[in-house]
Amino acid sequence: MTSRWKAYLLGALLFFCAASWSRTGAQERPEDVSEPAQADTLALSDQVIAYARSFLGTPYKLGAAGPSRFDCSSYTSYVFRHFGYDITAYSAVQFREGRAVESYRDLQKGDLVFFGKRGSVRNIGHVGIVVSIDKESGGFTFIHASVSGGVVEQSFNHPYFMMRYMGARRILPDE
Repeated sequence: MTSRWKAYLLGALLFFCAASWSRTGAQERPEDVSEPAQADTLALSDQVIAYARSFLGTPYKLGAAGPSRFDCSSYTSYVFRHFGYDITAYSAVQFREGRAVESYRDLQKGDLVFFGKRGSVRNIGHVGIVVSIDKESGGFTFIHASVSGGVVEQSFNHPYFMMRYMGARRILPDE
């Protein structure tokens, strides 16, 4: 078993355990924790996120296709290809793939979110994967391959991303 696969399984297990713990409360130990969580029991979007998280800290390199280095669109393409979704490794083309998400308030985990280029907010220049959504505020967090930090999770509420948000596409089935 490769170290990436072990990291993926560990991430899925930790996510499932954390979700179970938060549903039952901190006062009592959930009865079903004694059996290890299986990755296939998670929703597809949660599996995609767990796999995407297994690359946290992977360095950025323009044009790299992974898994030791990524640019933003090769990262999203690599993650989705693992689950049988063949999307182009170019953010401007990815913006035409899948189904349009009309508003960021309609986002679901696993959706692709797109941002304008630094010098031109009219052209797609960056892409990430939605990790969580705050339905009240309309905000979300996403995971992406950033130039400065490699693969990281970040909040949409950062002014850099809020000013450049261009839209979203859904590749996975609706949840």
